[in-house]
Amino acid sequence: MSKKRVLTGYRPTGRLTLGHWFGNLLNMLELQESHEAYYFVADWHALTSDWQDTHAIRQYTEEMVLDWLAAGIDPAKSVIYRQSDVPEVAELAMYLSMVTPMSWLERVPSYKEQREQITEKDLGNVGFFLYPLMQAADITIVRGDVVPVGQDQLPHLELTREIVRRFNNQYGELVPEPAALIPKEGARVPGTDGRKMSKSYGNAIYLSETPEDTAAKVMGMLTDPARKLKTDPGNPDICPLQHMHKLVGDAGDVAEWDRCCRVAECGCVPHKRALTQDLNAYLGPFRQRRTELAARPGHAWEVLADGASRVRPEVVRLMGAVRAAMHVDAERP
Repeated sequence: MSKKRVLTGYRPTGRLTLGHWFGNLLNMLELQESHEAYYFVADWHALTSDWQDTHAIRQYTEEMVLDWLAAGIDPAKSVIYRQSDVPEVAELAMYLSMVTPMSWLERVPSYKEQREQITEKDLGNVGFFLYPLMQAADITIVRGDVVPVGQDQLPHLELTREIVRRFNNQYGELVPEPAALIPKEGARVPGTDGRKMSKSYGNAIYLSETPEDTAAKVMGMLTDPARKLKTDPGNPDICPLQHMHKLVGDAGDVAEWDRCCRVAECGCVPHKRALTQDLNAYLGPFRQRRTELAARPGHAWEVLADGASRVRPEVVRLMGAVRAAMHVDAERP
């Protein structure tokens, strides 16, 4: 039986974080073994929110690919490509827009939420409004069977499914209707301020940063807010320090830190030092591979070029069928 094709991607908006590692990268490593994996850098999607300052997108694209490779994403097992290297994505998005009511796009939950929450950027552009349409094109252009999504992202995929159904009903069964793949839930990684780790919050620990940078961030982490003195018993259940340590530390050591915190036998500063040591040890192999890959100029772009060449036959077949069904491929008189 042939493997199902899975598609997922990231916007190149900066270096990947510990949150990305536990939230999705580990799942991507498993999926490349069990599925026909297509992983893309969504540089056009980055433009929808960062159109006022685009100078770093190319740099972030290269860094993201190096992060993926260092994490273990294998170009021999996965197709790694850049969205803008497949210009037919924009063409297919336009065709899909012809059958998509504006009301469908307006009801996307994240559209209003991000317009309200992200106030430092101008998100009043048409490109941001059409983001879900381009997502639908990203999935269908490579005939993706499944898309890994969390519960909060299901409405986005359901919109794609509705668009595909309407498009196929109008023009014939041209593209598959993608299904949701609910991977095992990734760990929620706290940021240095206790909120969910996010680059936009400025509370992230980056996979590729130096051990010294990691140490400085961990030493500045917030802990149990109710524990004012070392002699005060703490509550590790609400401590970001302990939550992060569970992800990277030895289970026995972490359990001892949990115990001694609750009875005020240990302080937060020694615990931070222990987490720093364990976290840097955990990330050490990744960082070594990342350094080796970065020493090969142009390697990331070679991987992307190879991925684009592997995507191309899929795109040519699909778009030929789409153009024919929509009667936009007629020969000129």
